[in-house]
Amino acid sequence: MKTRIAASALALAATTAAAQDPARTLPDAVGQVAPALEAYAEENLFGSVWTDEALSLRDRGLVTFAALMTRHETEELGRFVALALDAGVTPAEISETITHLAFYTGWGNATAAAEAAAPVFEARGVSAEDLPAVEADLLPLDEEAEAARQENVQGNYGDVSQGVVDNTEQVLFRDLWLRPALEPRDRSLVTVAALIAAGQPEQMTFHLNRAMDNGLSQEEAGAMLSHLAYYAGWPRVFSAMPVARDVFENRAD
Repeated sequence: MKTRIAASALALAATTAAAQDPARTLPDAVGQVAPALEAYAEENLFGSVWTDEALSLRDRGLVTFAALMTRHETEELGRFVALALDAGVTPAEISETITHLAFYTGWGNATAAAEAAAPVFEARGVSAEDLPAVEADLLPLDEEAEAARQENVQGNYGDVSQGVVDNTEQVLFRDLWLRPALEPRDRSLVTVAALIAAGQPEQMTFHLNRAMDNGLSQEEAGAMLSHLAYYAGWPRVFSAMPVARDVFENRAD
């Protein structure tokens, strides 16, 4: 019991510390052990990247949460849940992001993210009424686009795993992607962020195009790449850059 109380107290402290200021998500230990890293964080990450208006603070909070969840960086997640909430992401959107990314990063990552978010939700008085309904009225489906996507997947992979093909259609694109608790643009945004953070740029073409179809601008996509360089690492972002360039160029034609 004492351990649980202490953990909740720490989570509440982290929640308060993270409020409004991204720089306050940096643990004190960083300055104690790596002062040069702290200086880079303060000057470049927090002083430049987080303040760049090419991507809103709200979107940066959501993208960072998606990246850290994907990378299973559970010690960081609570602070960034608090930051995302302060930046305008709703508890329902955090909840739905966890549900959505379970399918793209794995159930273990989603479970860990839920455990990290729970003390923050509790400290802020988030109740079940604030969270997405299990059963919801789904958004309209673009039947023509979905039929084309399904035909392509069926033709390429039906003889490899019909179960994957069927679940991709029925569970993901005819259910998960149509849930209303996360706007289609944001659902695409966190999916692309997760693919970059996971080092899976080969999956990006479809999802970045979908993100831009759903309203993500090229400027915002470029700013997301710059942001994620700090949270996923330069190599993963540079692996994603050629894919982004091809998407941008093809859409300009």
